[in-house]
Formats: sequence, C-alpha cells, structure tokens
Amino acid sequence: MKRVVLLSMLLLTGLAASQIAPLLPPEFRARYDLVVKLATMTALSFIMIHVGYEFHLDKTRLRSYAWDYFVAATAAGFPWLFCAVYFVLVMSQPSEQGSFHHWTESLLVARFSAPTSAGVLFSMLAAAGLSATWIFRKARVLAIFDDLDTILLMIPLKMLLVGFRWQLIVVLVIVSVTLWLIWRYLNVLTLPMTWPWVLTYSAALTVVVELIYLASLVFDKVVPIHIEVLLPAFGLGAMIRGPGVNLPGSPNDHDDVLERPGEKRVAGIVSACFMVLVGLSMPSLSESMRHAAPGVAATTTAIDAASTAKQIPWVTLGLHVLAITLLSNLGKMFPVLCYRREAHFRERLAVAIGMCPRGEVGAGVLVVSLTYGIVGPMVSVAVLSLALNLMLTGVFIMLIRQLLAGIPPEPPATEVAPA
Repeated sequence: MKRVVLLSMLLLTGLAASQIAPLLPPEFRARYDLVVKLATMTALSFIMIHVGYEFHLDKTRLRSYAWDYFVAATAAGFPWLFCAVYFVLVMSQPSEQGSFHHWTESLLVARFSAPTSAGVLFSMLAAAGLSATWIFRKARVLAIFDDLDTILLMIPLKMLLVGFRWQLIVVLVIVSVTLWLIWRYLNVLTLPMTWPWVLTYSAALTVVVELIYLASLVFDKVVPIHIEVLLPAFGLGAMIRGPGVNLPGSPNDHDDVLERPGEKRVAGIVSACFMVLVGLSMPSLSESMRHAAPGVAATTTAIDAASTAKQIPWVTLGLHVLAITLLSNLGKMFPVLCYRREAHFRERLAVAIGMCPRGEVGAGVLVVSLTYGIVGPMVSVAVLSLALNLMLTGVFIMLIRQLLAGIPPEPPATEVAPA
C-alpha cells in the first residue's frame, strides 16, 4: 500500500506543477511541452509493452472478446453521453441547446470522460499487489478496449467539426493494421525483453509516432495525423515471444524475465516517472478558461464562452465539477451487471471501480478540444474533473483492495450440470 500512496503523491505533484506551466517564458514553454509529451509517451510505451508481453489471447474465444469489447465500449459510452447531455442541458444557454455545432463541441469535450488510463491503472494495481488477480486480467482487456473505442470514435467526432479529412482515414487504417498484426503475429517475434531493450523500443515507437504527426502538419495543421502510442506499444509487446513459447496464446513462462529484481526495480521507477508526467500533461485551467491552445485563434463563440467562464462563481464551478465527476464514474459502473458467471459481485464491482481512473488519453481529448478553439466553462469543468479523478486514483485502488478482501473463500460454483 505504501507504493500506492507514493504513486498517488507523485501524481498530485505533477498535477500541481502543470498549473505553473503557463507562467513559463514563451520561449521555454514550447520546449517544456514537447519534453513532457515525449517523456510521457515513452513511459506509457514502456508500461504497455510489458502489459502486452504478458497478454495471452485464446483465439478460440472470439465471442468472449467480442463481449469484452461491448462491455468496454458501453462503459466508455455511458460517461460520455451523461457528460455531454449535462454540458448542453445544464451548463449551456437556452439559445445554444438547439445548436448542432454546440452539441458537436459538447460531444467532443465530453469524450474526455470515456477512456480509462491504462497506464495509471496497471501501475497502481501492480503496486497494490493485484497483478495476479482476475480483476487485473479483466481490467487489462477492458481498459485497452475502451481506449481503442475512444480513439476510433474521435474520428467521426472530428469529421463532424471539420468535415471529411483524409488524415482521419489514415488513422483508421493504421489502427486496423495494428490490430491485424497483433492477431496474426501474436507471440511470434523473438526479441529481447530486458529493460534497456524495452526502453529502446519505447523511444523508437515514440519517435515514429511523433514524426508521423510532424509530417502531417505540413499538409494540414488543423487535422494532423495523431496516433496514440498506447495501441502500437501494446501490440509490440503482444507480438514478442519469450523462451518456452511454442503456440501463440498458450500458457507459458515467458514473462519470468519481468520478475527479475532488476527488471522490477526499473519498472517501478518508470511507473513513478509516468505518474508525475501524467500530472504534468494535464491542460492548464487558466488556458482552458481564457483562450485556445497556443497558436490557435479562438472563434467568436469561444471568446464569448471564455468571457462567460470568468463570470461563473467558483462555488458553482465546483458543483459542476462534482456533478460531472459523479456522472462520469457512475457511467463506468456498467461492468457490475456483466460477468455474473465469471466472478463474485465484489470482483465485478472492483473491475468497474478500476475503470474509473482517467489520465493521459482523456487529457489528450481535452488538448484536441483546445486546438479546435473550444474553450469556456465546459472545458474548465472537464479539466478540473479530470484532475479530481486523478486525485481519487489512490482511493479507487484502496476500495478495490477492500472489496477483494471481503470475497468469501469459496465463491458460488459456476459449473454447469452435464446434460
């Protein structure tokens, strides 16, 4: 539990430091943002390669994985819709509630509430000693699927805002090819998995993704090709085969290398750095309230919204933050209704709570919103809600431990009587 508390404190430290970033001189701000971005992507890649390396896929259970995707997509969809409706019906002016463009902006901003932070979740569960539990195995699949669902759904949402762009189709093709490679070459690649190599893979993936992004800016600065490093890193880890693996997806001992003291020490250091970096990656509250991202001209609507944001009392703003946080986490409770034949109620509730931590992907959604000139009250509330969820991460993990500790020694049998 000490590790959970430590990681939580590091997360809060990074979060507090992120609000100081706007005070940096302009000539250093761009460099600072780039360093934080690349370091966060590299650390996330490192974590996700490890997660993919330990992932075992049974290709005879496709129906089960289809159900997992449905559960993950639903658990991502409910918070998104709850928050979008709240933004429009509660926080908007009556004249805006019938505006298609305003609904589109609200749907994009509200998408911050959908993705679970896979990196934060896996780091915290491992720190709590839960990496061998059913909840960790199930959360690993669901968290990756709901992040994937968020990435895919961002494509039509962007199209609603800026129209059809070929770059969005490129992202869809890259995601599809990555999924096919994972399926086709699962546990096939023979590559070393000691930490210097994994760090090299992580840095290489980060560089490739960033180069694609920078190259796409030459064609269109409004809609660049932005690929989340999460899926490629997970895919690379899943494709790597360790010693003793004969059949893809078969039980094996190839993850023993990750249990070495030196490997566990470095993995712990990377997780600690990642927590700080996730906090540093959070959008500045002052920027979300006053103006769009650097270099992006805010629209008239955005300027009006920002002006309105200044007039909202802090107490009212705080109540909106609490409401959005409650709605976003309430929507994540859908897995409680599923897997009744697989797990005890406490385990299902623990999985649902495990889906609540938000982080780098949600922050990325808000950054995208800022680049499109969407600012004002709902973005400010989203930033604060994301920050509050980050602060609650340690609480979520402690609740999970308490739930698992209360499971009866012999859960109800699920065997089906022979016909």
